[in-house]
Amino acid sequence: MKVVAGSVRGFHLVVPAGKNTRPTSNRIKETLFNMLQWEVPECRFLDLFSGSGGIAIEALSRGAAEAVLVERDRDAVRCIKENIRHTRMEDRSRVMAMDVMQALRRLDQLGQPFDIIFMDPPYRKDIEGMIVPYLLQSALVREDTLIIVETALDTDISYMQSYDCTVEKVKEYKSNRHVFLRV
Repeated sequence: MKVVAGSVRGFHLVVPAGKNTRPTSNRIKETLFNMLQWEVPECRFLDLFSGSGGIAIEALSRGAAEAVLVERDRDAVRCIKENIRHTRMEDRSRVMAMDVMQALRRLDQLGQPFDIIFMDPPYRKDIEGMIVPYLLQSALVREDTLIIVETALDTDISYMQSYDCTVEKVKEYKSNRHVFLRV
């Protein structure tokens, strides 16, 4: 795993051992950020279920003003902090080592919306079905916020059409997909 582009391009990331996380491949990360290239510079980026922090670090490398990374797994948090330290992005990042819903409630109280929210929850547990509705009713989004949800390819996402936002795009890969929701 490495940073694909930007100010720390080529930096190799430390990833947690075991199967508690699924690091995003460099190829998928590159495809994702090619689609986001005009939205990332100077954005506020929220990365839920951060794993190694690779997605948020890629956003920071490509010019995001700030990133908040939420992860509760201790080994993953250790990797995130090491990756942030080695890329020298401490001043533009915040790591929240806690449950995602707990972190969202804390962030919601601050009333500072994000421009891009990325989430890669455990597959096939319908966690996104709980988080996206919360986000849409929170101060964490504003008009034009982009929410990107990663799911397994076989997950039914038809219910997302009923959300109070627009399903802007669905990008499918071999075994997973990214759903782009625009507030």
